[in-house]
Amino acid sequence: MTQPGMRQSARSSLGMVTSPHALATQCGVDVLASGGNAVEAAIATVAALCVTYPHFCGLGGDALWMVADRHARVQTISGIGQAAANTKGYSGTIPVRGPRSALTGAAAVDALACAHRISQDTMAGTRSWADLWAPAVGLARDGFEISQSERFWLDFRLTQAAEMPDVYRHFGHQGGVPPARHWRRQAQLAHTLETLAVRGPRDFYEGQLAQRLAQGLALAGSPLRSEDLAATRARVEAPLQTSYRSGTLLALRPPTQGITTLQIMGILERFDLQRVAEGSAAYYHQLVEAIKQAFMDRNRYVADPDFVEVPTDRLLSAQHLDALAGAIQIDRALDWPHAFATGDTVYVGAADAQGNAASMLATVYFDWGSGVVLGDTGVLWHNRGASFSLQPDHPNALEPGKRPFHTLNPGMYLRHGKPAVLYGTQGADGQPQTLAAVLTRMIDYAMDPMQALARPRFLLGKTFSDAHDSLKLEADVPAYDVDALARKGHQVSTVQPHSPLMGHPGVIAIDDSTGALSGAHDPRSDGCAMGVDALYPR
Repeated sequence: MTQPGMRQSARSSLGMVTSPHALATQCGVDVLASGGNAVEAAIATVAALCVTYPHFCGLGGDALWMVADRHARVQTISGIGQAAANTKGYSGTIPVRGPRSALTGAAAVDALACAHRISQDTMAGTRSWADLWAPAVGLARDGFEISQSERFWLDFRLTQAAEMPDVYRHFGHQGGVPPARHWRRQAQLAHTLETLAVRGPRDFYEGQLAQRLAQGLALAGSPLRSEDLAATRARVEAPLQTSYRSGTLLALRPPTQGITTLQIMGILERFDLQRVAEGSAAYYHQLVEAIKQAFMDRNRYVADPDFVEVPTDRLLSAQHLDALAGAIQIDRALDWPHAFATGDTVYVGAADAQGNAASMLATVYFDWGSGVVLGDTGVLWHNRGASFSLQPDHPNALEPGKRPFHTLNPGMYLRHGKPAVLYGTQGADGQPQTLAAVLTRMIDYAMDPMQALARPRFLLGKTFSDAHDSLKLEADVPAYDVDALARKGHQVSTVQPHSPLMGHPGVIAIDDSTGALSGAHDPRSDGCAMGVDALYPR
């Protein structure tokens, strides 16, 4: 068993998992080491994260996947819950907390079920649904030491505890933040997980568990009902793609912002980044200006294609990307008054020795989601519906049955037709920004995963602690580069090095000639990548 230090990438030729929590990563590696495949490992990992990282993901949220079998056949799973059938009574703005923010179905469990079916159908999967949930059941029943990240967010939101009483009743300690090394057991969630494991995934939507969830939603005051849970289904779709350097980048389709990441990288494809120094003012300016161009398209077009036209082919066309690249001024920043959205998520990547791979993100949207725990289930419901608009002419306007715009966009980079990089990050609007930095550092500057993740990053827009739409730079960006960016017209400010505001990406790189794996999880997180060791007991 190998586990990296702070500045090292994990390495293995037998399999690898990366996630934001070491216990969850361990659950996935155990699956690989005992003969399971990458998708099975990812399922066990995210199931464990539903227990150990409740502030960022859970059964009551959404999940998006990208999976590739050993023949490099890639499929995506869009696990996005739809708005309730009854959306009457919303006016002004949609609440971001409380039962009225719990207005969309939770598709994470059905997305996991889709992944499990794909594993069995195309990857010779042998692990039963129940087996993959057993480690999560054990963690919920027997307990674990809560993470530093969870304590941070409980402390950060403490002044809002009255708005989220369920959170501090279920996850706090004596109404406040648990002490360091606090041990948590979750008996109610353990029972729910056991029910899900034994009765199968659709019980969450149509069975006895669904009845308990629907009752909890109704009693809390959510507009969701049993019929909405039964209608919640993940979708298996082909990925979007764009070329980049010597390979191909893949992303999920709208209503995710996967197309935005592809546009950013497609714009950058039109510039020779190797002519500028990595980490220089010119480097950051190039990335930030590409992000601005793609974000304007995203805000104008990206929504549920079942309800509005999203011109994906045109947005990714060479002609359109040429035009966006041509709009960038090398020496002058575009003014940026556009709004920034927040959100929290977990990334899980997994690869096995047979060539199967999984790249996925799970979320409850804001940290602690809606703040509502349903009845006696232990399930915290998400607030993704808060991303809808109540402006009737907005592409993301709230409508019954509509899927909300989604910031999640896990991805893969193919080289010679095979997965070469698995990647994704937490961070809402920051996700495409973080991915642009990580991908250029790995592809254009040949950094290994931990090097790429540890380098200084930036964030364009508002943050929890700074309401100005400025360009935030981590303070280990040299002062002369910060000054140079200011001279180009960027409204710059600095935040602490390795700031938690900068997202928590994970990466697994796969050598296309040897199959050797290297991986890491962001040093800004509690997570790590672990590789299967040749001496690991099987």
